[in-house]
Amino acid sequence: MAKYIQGATGDWEVVIGLEIHAQVSSEAKLFSGSSTKFGSEPNTQVSFVCSAMPGMLPVINEECIRQAVRTGLAMGCKINLRSVFDRKNYFYADLPQGYQISQFKDPIVGEGVITVELEDGSTKDIGVERLHLEQDAGKSMHDQHPSQTYVDLNRSGVALMEIVSMPDMRSAEEAGAYFRKIRTLVRYAGTCDGNMDQGSMRADVNVSVRRPGAELGIRSETKNVNSIRFMMQVIEFETRRQIDILEDGGEVDQETRQFDPATGTTSSLRSKEEAHDYRYFPDPDLLPLEFSQAFVDELAKGLPELPDAKKSRLINDLGVSEYNAGVLVAEKENADYFEDLLGELTQKTGKDKDKLATQAANWVIVDLFGALKKAGKSITESPVSIQHAAELLSLQVDGTISGRIAKDVFEIMLKTGSSPEQIVEEKGLKQVSDTGAIEAMIDEILDSNQGKVEQYRAGKDKLFGFFVGQVMKKTQGKANPQVVNQLLRPKLDG
Repeated sequence: MAKYIQGATGDWEVVIGLEIHAQVSSEAKLFSGSSTKFGSEPNTQVSFVCSAMPGMLPVINEECIRQAVRTGLAMGCKINLRSVFDRKNYFYADLPQGYQISQFKDPIVGEGVITVELEDGSTKDIGVERLHLEQDAGKSMHDQHPSQTYVDLNRSGVALMEIVSMPDMRSAEEAGAYFRKIRTLVRYAGTCDGNMDQGSMRADVNVSVRRPGAELGIRSETKNVNSIRFMMQVIEFETRRQIDILEDGGEVDQETRQFDPATGTTSSLRSKEEAHDYRYFPDPDLLPLEFSQAFVDELAKGLPELPDAKKSRLINDLGVSEYNAGVLVAEKENADYFEDLLGELTQKTGKDKDKLATQAANWVIVDLFGALKKAGKSITESPVSIQHAAELLSLQVDGTISGRIAKDVFEIMLKTGSSPEQIVEEKGLKQVSDTGAIEAMIDEILDSNQGKVEQYRAGKDKLFGFFVGQVMKKTQGKANPQVVNQLLRPKLDG
């Protein structure tokens, strides 16, 4: 169902399109052998090609072509066996050639559809118009000198995939879900690391508003937004700004804008260029790019299991809940940790994966993710190895320790990095399953709480939990809860 925004003069609809720039995972740039390593000193990763020295000619990096095709396949888009590199002409201080080598009419990847899941459980299909390859510009640095701008050409020539959506999104939530899905796909495919804080992935956000059912309105484009939260703020601000202008009788300018994270607002940079302003023409130094269907098929074979397929398998084959499966597959590293843990746990216990998957998923999402979030660490920085995690869960599965004791052991593991078996042994935390010992404790507790026993037998069933708690307290949480329940109920009922 369409979601409209209430204005002073009636309903409005926002129309959103994203141009996502994803840096190709490659050791070298698109048309030269210069390094793409992040964080190097300015102007230390620059070749004669990157700096546009006279007579220098571009040579295509085949790995970048492979990565673009792999990305297109991961998104389920059409792969074009013939594409053309064009010159996009414009003049900035950090663009030494005076043009950018990009693709215009004939991109390497064509149309497709991305299905995203929204918070209310519904799904939305969002069209992809194209993915084209282009080289990045350098970087102008305005904070190095009080009156001069410096230029760093380390990024000049770095390979980018520009993924252009159809104008199919109608809310900031939909745009956020779409960006997350694209980021997840490129990270699974290994074609972009998705590190937004390093500039590896960013978005140009196109926003316009219209009356429901009317033609598309005039759009603004906010450039180089490097966080999903900021992108959603851009959409919210631009929507309201444009509605206010139109309701006051004004006209929205077609322009390029910039976002200020400190204020959550956008401001004008320049009037928006049209395609003809860039004077596109095929690059005379590069032949059309052509490859065979066999080349594409071979790359398709090498793709890993993608998130939607993985989620479906976790739900249907392993019995993981839909919510937990969605959380696990959202980041490839999280899914890998869970699957490796499950494999290790299966080996340790001899039980089938589907009998262990729910417990392992709950532990990863609740216990491990909770601890990592508190410590400000990612899964790759986890202080608990997969081997130790499997050891901890296997101690629960075989009844050596209870769930409550497991949480205490986990806390110690986080602080010390010790093996859970070692912790349980040293601190004497093994679960008590000796029926004789537990039965004696139960008799003692019932004798000293005769009043509550009578209340229970008079119909106050909730007191059963009180007696279980007393046994657990007496054993410092070490009594096997299942054994306690089995022995306690007949005594109380009798």
